[in-house]
Amino acid sequence: MVEEIKHNGELLAIIVRDNFSTPGITFFTANELSQQLAYMQHPEGKIIEPHIHKPVRREVLYTQEVLFIKEGKLKVDFYDDDQTYLESKYLHKGDVILLIKGGHGFEVMENLKMIEVKQGPFAGENDKVRFSKTK
Repeated sequence: MVEEIKHNGELLAIIVRDNFSTPGITFFTANELSQQLAYMQHPEGKIIEPHIHKPVRREVLYTQEVLFIKEGKLKVDFYDDDQTYLESKYLHKGDVILLIKGGHGFEVMENLKMIEVKQGPFAGENDKVRFSKTK
């Protein structure tokens, strides 16, 4: 199962639930996004040829994050660019979310273990604008 969180026609996030399964390679993101998200399912014996990624200059304007929920339950609150609350979703063990645009906040609902991947280097407080939770 895959969920797209949208507001005014803009994609804010993609959630890939733990129960998603399909053979081969499935990309969930458009080519123009600075963070790409795909699911891969291959049979035993499948060979992925060794390769090196070429240096390609890319311009990244917004930090996009991927969260992998290893254990527990996380509530994700979504906000638009004006810091207005939109909706909430719950993530569980095995779920993955790509946060693309807009604002977001989190509340840990059950003891949580997760992995975060995002573009670097981290710019500290210059990297984000904090605001009060609304709703």
